[in-house]
Amino acid sequence: MTLIRAGAVAIDHRICRPGWVQTAGRHVVGCGAGTPPAPVDVDLPDSVVVPGFVDMHVHGGGGASFTEGTAQEVARAAEFHLRHGTTTTLASLVTVAPAQLIAAVARLAETIHRGRPGTVAGIHLEGPWLSEARCGVHDRTQLRDPDPAEIDALLAVADGTLRMVTLAPELPGSHAAIRRFADAGVLVAVGHTDATFEQTTQAIGMGATVATHLFNGMPPLDHREPGPALALLQDRRVTVELIADGVHVHPAMLGAVIAAAGPDRVAMVTDAIAAAGCGDGLFRVGTVPIEVESGVARMSGTSTLAGSTATMDQLFRLVAGLGSDPDVALAAAVRMTAATPAATLGLGRVGILRVGFDANLVVLDHDLRVAAVMVNGEWRRDTDD
Repeated sequence: MTLIRAGAVAIDHRICRPGWVQTAGRHVVGCGAGTPPAPVDVDLPDSVVVPGFVDMHVHGGGGASFTEGTAQEVARAAEFHLRHGTTTTLASLVTVAPAQLIAAVARLAETIHRGRPGTVAGIHLEGPWLSEARCGVHDRTQLRDPDPAEIDALLAVADGTLRMVTLAPELPGSHAAIRRFADAGVLVAVGHTDATFEQTTQAIGMGATVATHLFNGMPPLDHREPGPALALLQDRRVTVELIADGVHVHPAMLGAVIAAAGPDRVAMVTDAIAAAGCGDGLFRVGTVPIEVESGVARMSGTSTLAGSTATMDQLFRLVAGLGSDPDVALAAAVRMTAATPAATLGLGRVGILRVGFDANLVVLDHDLRVAAVMVNGEWRRDTDD
């Protein structure tokens, strides 16, 4: 057993100052506010302990890409984000040719079933069923309408590991695709879409429950043509992703969305690509060349954003700084980086520090930078700066 005391601990949606958490094996066996029930093993008076981050939209990091699908690439990307506090992630794939997509999903499914690495909880397909007008960095030559045969083939090779797909609901065949995925227990996200408000509302009614990186990859809000963003934001059945890296969404808009939807409907995501953690330079997303300058990834020769180089601890620090009450903002940041994405994905034992849940936690210093990470009850102290 390990008994940890800290200056602040985020326990079950509240900030306890001080607080304590006890782990045994891979589970939390006790937690509470105030004085621990026994002598502590780890004393962190100047630290904040929060649940391990849950990133439901990430393509890679540390120079590795999930789209490659190999066990080595998956492990490198997952390990990079683990050092930044992400103890649960989806492996997000970009648009590629049909045979390449099938092969990548099959390799990922095998890796996930083998539990290597255990931080990857499933697969997210961002494409290929996207709008050409709003495809961003996705390879437009490989965009296609949803096809029942391809969908059935992907579900078969995924073997239960496919957790979410992003599609544009205005495409021919999208309605049948939404129903097929919903029946298979796969979350449907609306994104990279040129859909109208009405088309998006219809998709939500059919079972779409997630907004892929709200505002990005969709028409802007307009008072006469509100478009998909408003439909997604105002429906309480929908979880909205936000990339809080200071580039994709203005901090004032972040605050407005959180105030409107509430932190139980907002999931912070990195949308990180392989270039995360690698500095500036030339990279690729799928087949598309990317240039990273001053930490911002864009499709080479254009102003089009190409995912991000962010990590979840970076997003946590930004959103924890919003609002006038530090503990309210801190609690909201915990929800949006852990509890809300976990609940959205149906992951029942991660995202919250609670008895019986997995012992996934992050120790943050007084500047909210990662000092240590525990995953499944084991400390990982080789964190990045």
